[in-house]
Amino acid sequence: MAAPGRAGRRGGSLVADLSLFPPSATVDGEDLLIGGIPLSEIASRFGTPVFVIDEQALRARAREYLAAFTSRHSATRVCFAVKAFPSASVIKLLAQEGLGCDVVGGGELRIALAAGADPAGIVMHGNAKTDDDIQAALDNRIGYIAVDGFDDITRIERLAAGPTPVLLRVTPGIDSATHAAMATGSATSKFGVPLAQVPEAIARMRDVPETDLRGLHAHIGSQILGLDQFEATVAALAGLERFGVYDLGGGLGVRYVPEDAAPGIDDYAGRLVAAAHRHLGSGIDLLVEPGRSVTAPAGLTLYRVVTVKKAAARTHVAVDGGMGDNLEHALYGQRFSPLVVGRWDERTVVADLAGRHCEEGDVITPDVTLTNPHVGDLIAVPVTGAYCFTMANNYNAALRPPVIICDQGTARLAVRRETTADLMARELG
Repeated sequence: MAAPGRAGRRGGSLVADLSLFPPSATVDGEDLLIGGIPLSEIASRFGTPVFVIDEQALRARAREYLAAFTSRHSATRVCFAVKAFPSASVIKLLAQEGLGCDVVGGGELRIALAAGADPAGIVMHGNAKTDDDIQAALDNRIGYIAVDGFDDITRIERLAAGPTPVLLRVTPGIDSATHAAMATGSATSKFGVPLAQVPEAIARMRDVPETDLRGLHAHIGSQILGLDQFEATVAALAGLERFGVYDLGGGLGVRYVPEDAAPGIDDYAGRLVAAAHRHLGSGIDLLVEPGRSVTAPAGLTLYRVVTVKKAAARTHVAVDGGMGDNLEHALYGQRFSPLVVGRWDERTVVADLAGRHCEEGDVITPDVTLTNPHVGDLIAVPVTGAYCFTMANNYNAALRPPVIICDQGTARLAVRRETTADLMARELG
């Protein structure tokens, strides 16, 4: 389990717990540096709210995944789950490190291809793929289409000009210990083919010349912290007909608050590969699809405090973002551990870190300890490198934030901030 270990110091004194921030995070007087760039400079140049990515941290996560798996099973393909951060700027860096892509539908496929991802290293998922999705996969000759049900087979039969490499997504009946909205492996899940229907699906695909069935796929959810659940998934697949390719999905969780304990990438790879060898044999091609555990720890969101107010026994610290750029608490109850930049050793207050949107549920994290927050202060929220950019929205006509990639003292604009002109561009009436 990964444990807290890094702290920001000033003059030898402990001033901030940085264990949740990217490894480059460093306290520099009243500022915090990411990738050698002061957060105050990022706020000044690019405004707030803003997504900040540490390039070296991102690349290191990709390299760690590849090394952990290929050192144990050389025939492993690591495919980044694009849904975690669907930006060509991020995918490009991961592709440069050797990762393939797991995409959901034609939209994510186009982003991955624009980033330079090798089509042969792409797997397409989706519980409700349209004709356009399937056609995009066929046109670009991607590595595999993950068949999610019988209608996928019918569409491929109708649209494909010849044999198409496919995997069959199986619902293994695993009730993963995560938020219900992120659990995708139970017997009642909308994803995949239930175990009892797998033989029928296999027979159907073998009757269709356009579906070249290469193997099985299973993905049981996201933000999973117990490795035994992944092992149980492999065991469930072993009870089915054997194949030469197994895609074991993703789902490894990360630490969001200091008290969290999450398995490391190496531990995860060790347990998963051992389970695969034990149940499926060593002569297989293996695919894994990490998303959150690649990008989440490499990212943070920077806000500016707009107002501080007290209501009865509760203090509200409201910033210039919120559920327009971070839906994690609203959807999943996820907590975060923010820092007030520069107020390292001042008095603390327990408050709700809230957003600016017109909803009481617009809370980034509740009942959190903050150091003496004032209007105009910068607040850095770590571990927002997954699904926050993904689900950014225009609630109250908010403009979606930019993405800044920091590396060795340089900050570059990877995704610009949305403009009011962007909001109005689709209005025709």
